[in-house]
Amino acid sequence: MNQEETLAAVLNSDELPTLPTVASEIITLTAREDTTLADIANLVSKDTALSAKILKVSNSAFYSFPQQISSINQAVSILGINAVRSLVLSFSFLSMKGGKKKLHFNFEKFWKNSLAAAVASKLILERVKGADTEEIFICGLLQNLGQLITAVTFPKEYDEVLAKIGESQYDVLNAENDTFGTSHPTIGYEVAKNWGFPEVLLLPILYHHDPLQYKGGDKKIEVTCKASYLADLLISILYSDKPQEFHKRFRKEAKDLLGLNNEDMDHILNELHTQVDHAGEYFGLRIKNTKSIQEILQEANIRLSLINLDFDQMNQELIKAKIELENLTRELKEKNKLLGNLANIDGLTEIFNHRYFQNSLDNEIDRALRNETNIALLLIDIDFFKKFNDTYGHQVGDFILKEFSALLKKEIRKYDTLARYGGEEFTIILPDTSADEACAVAEKLCSAVNDYVFRDPQTNYHITASFGVSSAKPVTDDTFSKENFIKMADAALYDAKEAGRNRVALYAEKKKWYKF
Repeated sequence: MNQEETLAAVLNSDELPTLPTVASEIITLTAREDTTLADIANLVSKDTALSAKILKVSNSAFYSFPQQISSINQAVSILGINAVRSLVLSFSFLSMKGGKKKLHFNFEKFWKNSLAAAVASKLILERVKGADTEEIFICGLLQNLGQLITAVTFPKEYDEVLAKIGESQYDVLNAENDTFGTSHPTIGYEVAKNWGFPEVLLLPILYHHDPLQYKGGDKKIEVTCKASYLADLLISILYSDKPQEFHKRFRKEAKDLLGLNNEDMDHILNELHTQVDHAGEYFGLRIKNTKSIQEILQEANIRLSLINLDFDQMNQELIKAKIELENLTRELKEKNKLLGNLANIDGLTEIFNHRYFQNSLDNEIDRALRNETNIALLLIDIDFFKKFNDTYGHQVGDFILKEFSALLKKEIRKYDTLARYGGEEFTIILPDTSADEACAVAEKLCSAVNDYVFRDPQTNYHITASFGVSSAKPVTDDTFSKENFIKMADAALYDAKEAGRNRVALYAEKKKWYKF
């Protein structure tokens, strides 16, 4: 079979996957010069499930925006058209299934590798100064699209390709060329071109195995092709039986192709495994406990050192290696725990940050649904804090924020979640708490703040705070959503401020309850 025959068979195959309607339409829309943000938002909003997924990712650590994104219109406005297009295509690609034929192709492994390549591409390009990272994730995700297409279109023949690779580590491109007269980069490129993809997404698919072949002169595409190529090397460290070889190549070629320094490369290598696990959570794939690059290389070195040893030596080395590996694992766990804390803790107040709050609220809502219990949320704002800052200065303001946080933390239960929502706004998640109980907690905190004397070495200060309360039992409310739950608390906080501040307001459909 030659290349022309293969491409014709692929493009005319009944087994060829089709893009979901929204994905196809967004490609058409974004190709037009007169497309507006509203056009994109209206299109995506038509698909409720897709909209929910995009909002989940937009509010996750994947972007780490300080503010809550509560609508697709807001997401498009903040993320931009290209980033939203990339999210739509990412979810569409990850939803593709095989055709009617029975396949030996491991879809689950393919999705995991593709998602890992997307994460790796993003990590790499984020370390390149001035690089445009809006579309790198989808480029990394799609770079091996041709493998999926070929496996679906020619299941029997592609099984033979996989057998060649599995038995002798036969180079995948050579194996594909021997069987089909072409390889997966070209097949993926032609299919994506047939779907109407723009060049910025097409060309990294074609050149991700050989980025120096791209001669088009577009700097963004050139850098994206190089990042996709390097991502493939990183994935080979994670999933091949020769991680040291690919690790050495990555460090050399990352420097040669993109000018990355040792600090850049160390950051990428250290972050990859945790970012892959997080991406699996955001995009709905079951990826857990990915081994760190350091652990993989350590294990590979141990295997290498055992070659040609006699039994007693091997046994001694195994014991020694086991101890070393246990020590390394313990150190990595401690470091990962420390890094996790740093990522979740607000640097000034030393309480949880907005990112942690969003994840924690998701978990507590899930728990409330499982246990059929109530959940309450407090939004808290220090009254007239801007004026306070202007009067006494930001150093005093920072002192107040830290003391205020410590005061709230002291007054709540151990399993309640206190976080800095942003600026002078704070939030508390109260699990298994009714509306009346939540109001009682808010009243206690409001009084505690009002009565507290904030003392620094120079003088004493007095502040007050306003509290907005929302409470729900998610299992009994078909309209319940996290976004609306936060909006309810925010609306109640607004009412508390409007009523004079230094008080509590509870959200209700027809009336608000105040504590004066």
